[in-house]
Amino acid sequence: MTESGRSRTAGARRQRRETTDLRSDAARNRARVLEVARAQLLAGDNSLQHNTIARLAGVGVGTVYRHFPTRRSLLEALAAQSFTQLVETAHAACSQGDAGVGLRQLLEHALTLVLEDDGLALVLASPDFETMESLDLGEELTGLIATMLQRARRAGAIRKTIKTDDIRRMLVGTAYALRAGSYNRARVRAYLDVWMDGLRIK
Repeated sequence: MTESGRSRTAGARRQRRETTDLRSDAARNRARVLEVARAQLLAGDNSLQHNTIARLAGVGVGTVYRHFPTRRSLLEALAAQSFTQLVETAHAACSQGDAGVGLRQLLEHALTLVLEDDGLALVLASPDFETMESLDLGEELTGLIATMLQRARRAGAIRKTIKTDDIRRMLVGTAYALRAGSYNRARVRAYLDVWMDGLRIK
């Protein structure tokens, strides 16, 4: 290999290493931002101000905006894992032979997830999704709930007037009501009993 060839090869290797290092740094910064933002949510602060997060994470505010251009996109990233679990739960509930049992299973698991993850509660409270991941998950969840409701209506298990968006609103509202005071698993199930009684045909 000529001297110029060796120089080009060395330069290409150095560029690849630098690119890899930059990607690793970006990944670490993103993870750190999410860690700080999640800690804020757990502490009861859902303002998620970029300047504050940047300072606490030890990164520039431009870094935070680069990964998460808006508060909403940051919230959706924080809720992504729980949102995915919710969709998986909806798939499992749809496989139930009894439509009423499947709906109850979905509501109980969904309420538990929303109570455990403030980020998910905030994301579902206003489903104007910004990220492609949330858009895809939201569309999939809406389709699964619509299928479950249709099956439950055909089985005569719920009122015909109940729509998919009603389930979302009641889910978020029930979680808010439970958070207003102390709650445990028994209280969650008690609220679900009232919810299911309200859905049933009278």
